[in-house]
Amino acid sequence: MKRFLKGVMEWKAATCYLYTGTMAIYLFFCTVFRSDEISLAMLWALLAVSVAATLIQGVCFSNWIFKKMRYTWRSVLFVALFLPVLSFAAWKVEWFPVERASAWIMFIGIFFLIFLGMTIGFDIYFRITGRKYDGMLGQYRRQKEEKGE
Repeated sequence: MKRFLKGVMEWKAATCYLYTGTMAIYLFFCTVFRSDEISLAMLWALLAVSVAATLIQGVCFSNWIFKKMRYTWRSVLFVALFLPVLSFAAWKVEWFPVERASAWIMFIGIFFLIFLGMTIGFDIYFRITGRKYDGMLGQYRRQKEEKGE
């Protein structure tokens, strides 16, 4: 039970971070397009998308369900689950002219560009972190050797 509650708290924090980031992006686009009104439907949709995204991310990128799945397949699963949720929100709240095919192509293209950028960013972060811990492990082993253990 303690582990479950810890997971819920981590999910709640991740949802808050994502919602805050989403609101900052929304604020940026409101400023760019000189929109002084904030749609209540948009706020609810962004909250729902943030909740869904963090749940899907938890399912895809943790060991809750999939114990030994490669990162590539986890990424494919995330896209397969999250893109329809995001598309549904875009359609229902009309984030763009939903009747125009070119708008959908741009929406999906931007989704994949952001997804690719985030994937590359995480990969770089994990490589740097991995090198750091490899260095610390090497240092620990050398210290043990010096002590004769």
